[in-house]
Amino acid sequence: MQKRTVASVTAVAAAGALAGGIVSLAQERRVDDLVRADFFAGFAGNSDALERGMRLTEEMLEADPGNAAALVWHGAGTFFRSGAAFESGAFRTGIALWEQGLTEMARAVEMAPDDVEVLIPRGANLIVGSRFVPPAQADEILRTGVADFERVLELQAPYFSRLGVHARGELLTGLADGWSRLGDREAARRYFERIVDELEGSVYEQKARAWLEDRPEAREPGFFECSGCHR
Repeated sequence: MQKRTVASVTAVAAAGALAGGIVSLAQERRVDDLVRADFFAGFAGNSDALERGMRLTEEMLEADPGNAAALVWHGAGTFFRSGAAFESGAFRTGIALWEQGLTEMARAVEMAPDDVEVLIPRGANLIVGSRFVPPAQADEILRTGVADFERVLELQAPYFSRLGVHARGELLTGLADGWSRLGDREAARRYFERIVDELEGSVYEQKARAWLEDRPEAREPGFFECSGCHR
């Protein structure tokens, strides 16, 4: 299997769930609407697009340092850039960018702890990114990511059933996979069974059944990465 890097991991996480529909039906998502396309293109390898997205979030933060949505996107972009630094052998730079990205995302959540537009980007990055870091760091960031997604599910409870398949599938699968890797198989089973019940006929149901039936593919790294519209 090809070795995965921080950059590719972050791209998967971001493209899989960064405000990708797991949001309130009524939420305007102004920051997301302005920066999403550039960040998605940047995470896919377009450095100019990533630069535009980063620049725009920096301008937003200069105008309003309390803009948590802009800060979490900037943190995600910084987290992504750490991968390029690691790949080039610039390990000190990579570590500095990694820590800065995590710090910015954490600060964004502290500023807006009940904003799904902020919780989802961090949760998505940490849940997926935790697969590819040393165990000492993986457990901590995975727990944080799962906690973010648990809070999103609470906030979305009044309208969750009205969200699209991709939105519900990514959130529930992130939770199921996260709890499974944290060793809480009962919590994981509850979410995988919920996916089977609520998302019949979807790719999320297929993957949930693979885990419930203990098939080998369900133990492969990346099996539960984004399965929907950002592939």
